[in-house]
Amino acid sequence: MEFLPDAQPLILTAAAVFAAAVLRGITGFGFALAAAPLLSLFLEPQAAVTSVILLQVLAGVKDMATIRADADWGALRRLGAGALFGVPVGTALLAWADPALMRLLIAAAVMLGLAILLLAPGHRGDPGREALPAGVLSGLFGGLAGMAGPPAVAFFMRAGTPAATARASLMLFFFFTSLMALPGLWAGGLLGAGPAALSLCAFPALLAGTWAGGRIFKRTSENGWRRLALASLGVMALAAGARGAAELLA
Repeated sequence: MEFLPDAQPLILTAAAVFAAAVLRGITGFGFALAAAPLLSLFLEPQAAVTSVILLQVLAGVKDMATIRADADWGALRRLGAGALFGVPVGTALLAWADPALMRLLIAAAVMLGLAILLLAPGHRGDPGREALPAGVLSGLFGGLAGMAGPPAVAFFMRAGTPAATARASLMLFFFFTSLMALPGLWAGGLLGAGPAALSLCAFPALLAGTWAGGRIFKRTSENGWRRLALASLGVMALAAGARGAAELLA
C-alpha cells in the first residue's frame, strides 16, 4: 500500500482527526464513524480505516492512564467479553452478506433503539445483565459495518450511567475493540509503515481535539450530554443508511 507523506494529506488528515476527536472528547464515542469517512476522501479506504484503528489504540493507551478510575469496569468486562464473540461472527457474516444492505439494516436497528430510548429512557431490572448481549451486538455491528458504537452507547444510556462514567467507559471500550481488530489487520497485511506513520503524525491532533471536546463536556449537564449523545447516534444512523442506500443504487 502506497503512502505519500506530502504536506497536503498530512494537513487534511490532522484537520479530519481533530474534528472527529472533538466529538470523541464530548461524548466518548463517534471518533471512528466520523474520522473514517473524512479520511477516505483523500486516502485509500483501507488506509483510512487502519489509521483510525491505530489512532484509537494510541489514544486508549493514554486513556488507561488518565480516565480508567472513572470507568465502569464491571460493565466493560461484560461488554468486552461479548465483543470478543461478536466481532468474529460479524466478520464471518461479512464474507457473504452485502455490506451496503448490512449498513441499511443496522441503521434501521439503531433508529429503532433510539425510539425505545426516547419512549422508555429508564431501566427496569438489573442493567448488568444487558452488558453481555450489548457487547455481542457491538462486536457484530463492528464486524459487519464498522459500527460498534451504538449498542454500547445505548447500554450505558438505558442503564442510567452518569455521563462522566459512560464517557470514560466508552472511550476504553473502543480501545479494547481496536486492540481486537489488530490481529485481523496484521493478517490482512494492512499494518504497514504508511498507516503507522500517518497515525503517529495525526496523534497530536487527536489529543488536541479530545482535550477541546473534554472542555466542552465539563460545561455540559447530564441531560445535555444525553441529548447530544442521542442526536449523535441519530446522525450516525442516518449517515450509515444514506451510505448503504447510495452503494445499493450505484
